[in-house]
Formats: sequence, C-alpha cells, structure tokens
Amino acid sequence: MKAGGLSFGVLAVLAAAVTATGVLVIQVEHQARQLFVELESLNRERDRLQADWGRLQLEESTWATHGLIEAIARERLDLRQVEADEIILVAEPQS
Repeated sequence: MKAGGLSFGVLAVLAAAVTATGVLVIQVEHQARQLFVELESLNRERDRLQADWGRLQLEESTWATHGLIEAIARERLDLRQVEADEIILVAEPQS
C-alpha cells in the first residue's frame, strides 16, 4: 500500500509539474506573439518615418536651389542683379 500511495503522490506531483509547465509554455508563446506584433508595428513605423525623412530631404534640397533662392530674393525682397557700373572695387592699401 505504501508503495502504491507513494507512486500516486509522485504521479500527482509530476502531473502538476507538467500542467504548470504547459501553462508557462502557453504564456511564453502568447508573450512572444505579442512582442512579434509590436516589432512588426515598429518596423512599419520605422519604414514610414524613413520615407518621410527622404521626402523632407528632397524638399530641403529643392528649397535650397540657387534659382529658387534668387526668385524669392527678387520677388519678396525686391533685390536685383548689380550692374557693372555700380560695382566699386576697394583695394587694400600697399605698405
């Protein structure tokens, strides 16, 4: 009887350990899936931000072109090209 009772106790402990292990495996798998979904979401956000960054760099280079700056200077600031007869050269004094 004692041997049978001991084996039943060991069997009950082993069954509890297997059940606990199974529950833990399920929890870890669920957490891994959640983290994977979060990773994919962050990857999509990174890709979107990289595309935005590329568009902003292109826009910046467009705004920095010489022709655009000159047009803005002429239209908004009423600047104009200096004529040759308006240029005064200042020479450094010879010592």
